Amino acid sequence: MSNESLANLLKEERRFAPPRELAAAANVTADAYAHAKEDRLAFWAEQARRLSWEVEPTETLDWSNPPFAKWFQDGRLNVAYNCVDRHVEAGHGDRVAIHFEGEPGDGRTLTYAQLKDEVGKAANALTELGIRKGDRVAVYMPMIPETAIAMLACARIGAAHSVVFGGFSAEALSARIQDADAKLVITADGGYRRGKPNALKAIVDEAVPRCPTIENVLVVRRTGQDVSWGEKDKWWHELVEGQSPEHTPEAFEAEHPLFILYTSGTTGKPKGILHTSGGYLTQVSYTHHAVFDLKPETDVYWCTADIGWVTGHSYFVYGPLSNGATQVMYEGTPDTPHQGRFWEIIQKYKVSILYAAPTAIRTFMKWGDDIPAKFDLSSLRVLGSVGEPINPEAWIWYRKNIGGERCPIVDTWWQTETGAIMISPLPGVTETKPGAAQVPLPGISATVVDDEGREVPDGAGGYLVLTEPWPSMLRTIWGDDQRYIDTYWSRFPGRYFAGDGAKKDDDGDIWLLGRVDDVMLVSGHNISTTEVESALVSHPKVAESAVVGATDATTGQAIVAFVILRGTAASDDGDALLAELRDHVGKTLGPIAKPKRILTVTELPKTRSGKIMRRLLRDVAENRQIGDVTTLADSTVMDLIQAKLPSAASED
Repeated sequence: MSNESLANLLKEERRFAPPRELAAAANVTADAYAHAKEDRLAFWAEQARRLSWEVEPTETLDWSNPPFAKWFQDGRLNVAYNCVDRHVEAGHGDRVAIHFEGEPGDGRTLTYAQLKDEVGKAANALTELGIRKGDRVAVYMPMIPETAIAMLACARIGAAHSVVFGGFSAEALSARIQDADAKLVITADGGYRRGKPNALKAIVDEAVPRCPTIENVLVVRRTGQDVSWGEKDKWWHELVEGQSPEHTPEAFEAEHPLFILYTSGTTGKPKGILHTSGGYLTQVSYTHHAVFDLKPETDVYWCTADIGWVTGHSYFVYGPLSNGATQVMYEGTPDTPHQGRFWEIIQKYKVSILYAAPTAIRTFMKWGDDIPAKFDLSSLRVLGSVGEPINPEAWIWYRKNIGGERCPIVDTWWQTETGAIMISPLPGVTETKPGAAQVPLPGISATVVDDEGREVPDGAGGYLVLTEPWPSMLRTIWGDDQRYIDTYWSRFPGRYFAGDGAKKDDDGDIWLLGRVDDVMLVSGHNISTTEVESALVSHPKVAESAVVGATDATTGQAIVAFVILRGTAASDDGDALLAELRDHVGKTLGPIAKPKRILTVTELPKTRSGKIMRRLLRDVAENRQIGDVTTLADSTVMDLIQAKLPSAASED
């Protein structure tokens, strides 16, 4: 990076006040900010009391050995008890915990009483397999109820789970098992994806011989497909179903490990992010209550993220269940068997709170406004966005076509490492701005700094840092304290920095600009790919875009854009349109941000989680051999993109 902080290019003037009715009954009001500012630690101690503790904590934060935090360390609790048993004991056993919707159209409904029984049986089965407090269990599963049950069973007996996303390869799975020294893998024969069974057990079979610590493989029968069988393999239905549902949970210290979740970099060894129990559960529970304004008696909540990602951990399993939420869980893809599947599910279950990723929202835009218009989405009252910065035009589309112009949008910023939402509007408080994460939540301290670590003034860009410890923060990188210090705490000493660029607008609100790795240095200006992508998507003919910087002899880096046109514009692939798009970006952001080349494509290279693989696009832009494509949802996309190369429009 040069010494010039990120340019602040995009201006957004649209504003949306909170709906009056929602604001009047909101879970959290504007007073929370002042309350937290007055005494931050007292505020978090108060939020911890939302949970059930066997031993109430008297100490809120020990920060005597930074950056190693201990929150509520003299308290003891059981995370699974907080997510399941206490709701049954409070008389809510008949409330639906999970409405499961399988991709083929099958379904199951689990009440809190039924979920408690299933978690109890699974906990007894794990104990029978020799799993004890402090052991690690790998979970490699589709989106089915047993995945959440397995995680809660681990939490119940004090074993840390390491969930590995079901789209990862045998090599990725074995690396994570080895790093955590897991004793057990819980998997399934497969799951349904795009209309057919997707094998999982076969990948586990390939991984386990490289993992000497694995003693057993517990297999859920989901699809009924043929699987090979070895001496370590056990069927879930044979082992778990015969167990007693009675299981007494043990309280563990607040700093007891709850889970390890690996973040996969494009290079190097994956980082095992360690989260512990009391602080993590306090913050995911509070933020779920505050940001989504959840009313557990009446709301139906749907987080569309896979459990393999932190969003699924925090805002499908632990946050919502700790709050007694009724949730939807969907196994498959949004276009199986048709492109209206998400809206059909919302209509069926009367979903009132929807939490989805900008990638999905832009895909829905590309498919057309007419598809959601066929379904009754009137039950929705709050919309959320997660995973990456959302373009203002995608935000507006989401508000109009999904939220019927009435639902507030909470655009949330957080990471695997932070564990819980850090920056977000509050739906009953904030006047929202399309594309802005806006302000840190009560009790969170975040700001934007320049290269020297100085806070930037309003209207300037730089690097997003967290300046005070927070309850759900990662405690370390599993087995590597030094890497934890070097990765997150060395760039700006005393402050947490995980690699995101950001800007403050003239009101001091925060806008995310994507990873600083995705910043282009053009003629001495650091320009964020996010802002150029947003400018392109604001053109009425563009549904989605990805922008990269390619080496350029004149300007250092040149901006190269890949765009997907909206349905009606897809045939309009001439030079005139590409010139129009270049001029549009110039008009929106200034001449410095005009792409040198624009390629129209039908699809972008994405991982199964929806993340755009920009390094592959850089390979294309710089005419290099394409790198590893094994993590892509569809590896043929790169062939299609390369075939389009001659049609690039470039500046004279």
